[in-house]
Amino acid sequence: MNPTVYLKKIETPIGAMIAGATDEGICLLEFEKRKMLPLELKQLSKELGAAILEGENQHFKQLEAELKDYFLGKRKEFKVPLVLIGSEFQKKVWRVLLTIPYGKTRSYKEQAIAIGNADAVRAVAHANGMNKISIIIPCHRVIGSNGQLVGYGGGLWRKKYLLGLEQNNGKQLKLIELDDE
Repeated sequence: MNPTVYLKKIETPIGAMIAGATDEGICLLEFEKRKMLPLELKQLSKELGAAILEGENQHFKQLEAELKDYFLGKRKEFKVPLVLIGSEFQKKVWRVLLTIPYGKTRSYKEQAIAIGNADAVRAVAHANGMNKISIIIPCHRVIGSNGQLVGYGGGLWRKKYLLGLEQNNGKQLKLIELDDE
């Protein structure tokens, strides 16, 4: 029997997201209108040799509860199991992203140093952009060396919202801007 990635739409305060899960855990959490989503689904299908179908999965209930708590400022760390699909370098970058504390930021340069290759700033930025599990793998916590918000596939307004939410411990619930991409 071939593996299956089940997809489910989840509503959040910053827009609808598409979650994907295998029997082992969450492998996708992406904004519904992200231009990269069709490519990400194709990559998941290819890498896992899996069919992609809408449906329920045992991990969705936990994911939805944890996301709800996160947006209410009640959760700083996710426990739902994850399935990382990417190159070994990408997985290394994503694991380091998971070490950035809630409400804190790091520069791409600091991320490159954290993986042991200070010269890999562009490669780290690219790997961040290829992260298929938004919010849980917190690529929104990475900023430019000058402190500016840069490079977020869900749109910079979402990055700003997520950082504000974390830095104010859940108190920023008003959306400033509702532009997609």
